[in-house]
Amino acid sequence: MKILLAPNAMKGALSAQKIATILSKTIRRKYPDAEVESSPIADGGNGTLDCIMNALGGTIYEQEVTGPIHPIRVKVRYGITKDNIAVIESAEAIGLHLLTPSPETIAQSTTRGIGELILASRSRLCKEIWIGLGGSATNDGGGGMARALGLDFLDQHGEQLKEGSIALLQLHQIETKDTTKQHCPITILSDVQNTLLGNTGATHTFARQKGASEEQLPYMESALKNFSDVVQRDLHKDYSNIPGSGAAGGLGYGLMTFCDAQSVSGIEHVMNTIGFDEKLSMCEHVITTEGTLDSQTLFGKGISGIVRRAKLMNKPVHAFVGRVNGNIEELQSLLGLASLTEISPAELSTQEAMRDASWLLADAVYHHNFHQ
Repeated sequence: MKILLAPNAMKGALSAQKIATILSKTIRRKYPDAEVESSPIADGGNGTLDCIMNALGGTIYEQEVTGPIHPIRVKVRYGITKDNIAVIESAEAIGLHLLTPSPETIAQSTTRGIGELILASRSRLCKEIWIGLGGSATNDGGGGMARALGLDFLDQHGEQLKEGSIALLQLHQIETKDTTKQHCPITILSDVQNTLLGNTGATHTFARQKGASEEQLPYMESALKNFSDVVQRDLHKDYSNIPGSGAAGGLGYGLMTFCDAQSVSGIEHVMNTIGFDEKLSMCEHVITTEGTLDSQTLFGKGISGIVRRAKLMNKPVHAFVGRVNGNIEELQSLLGLASLTEISPAELSTQEAMRDASWLLADAVYHHNFHQ
């Protein structure tokens, strides 16, 4: 057997690299004569920085920036590849794992740390910047990021707004500064196609999992709507209906608006970067992983991207996931997977499943029939 391991991180439990090691050891124990190729992947969320830097080479730097709540500071990593491309993983600075989600945290959440990482990357004279958008705790439309880059967000009295998403309700005017000499092209790697506003926008799709209460949702939506209205009036730009603008609580929108960023599919970009197709062509089976699989996986997540490529070469894809939210058989069929295995018994809590993820994964893979 020739098997390609293409794991995505199980957020909060195992990195893609760690999963690749577990899969490799398990497959070699199950099939001693198997040829195993390891190619960890990412879709713009957790693990994107390591995945790209491992493929392209370069230097990882550390930088202290504002975390998802001002004024908390966090020490984060970003990379500069050998080809002088800066790689930023949003989850490093504003990730959901950095706090305990609550109505208070989502109201105060800020993307300022991403702006600070863009400034750090520019200071190293990079020729372009790639920013992965997954796994954020924020919902400020990229407003904090823009303010870190030097823009002024003012209320009706001409005073600077407080940090956070709810504060955008008070936004009355945006004053820009000439920073064009510092610009370099920015590409945003998104794992979702959601727009900024509406029922499938940033707030109504993602804010609950970031701690928002049902009562908060109309206020948060109104804050982003006011933000986009002021942007349209003062800057004559409107990216609120562009797919991907709702990614990372609207950080996609902010990067498009204030940095002229181009949005691409995170999984497609990563697979192109790491030479995935060449590895795929030489295998008989593909094994991939995900922390949680649900209907969102159909729209730009890692597994859907892998299956699309694999179908073109008629390669079966076997997915092992921590939790499946939905009907397993239906999701397996919709995704086009050869098999879909939920590794966590239903009686285990999420915390227990994350704690035991290593041996749950190894056990599920060892006892799986790849020839079914």
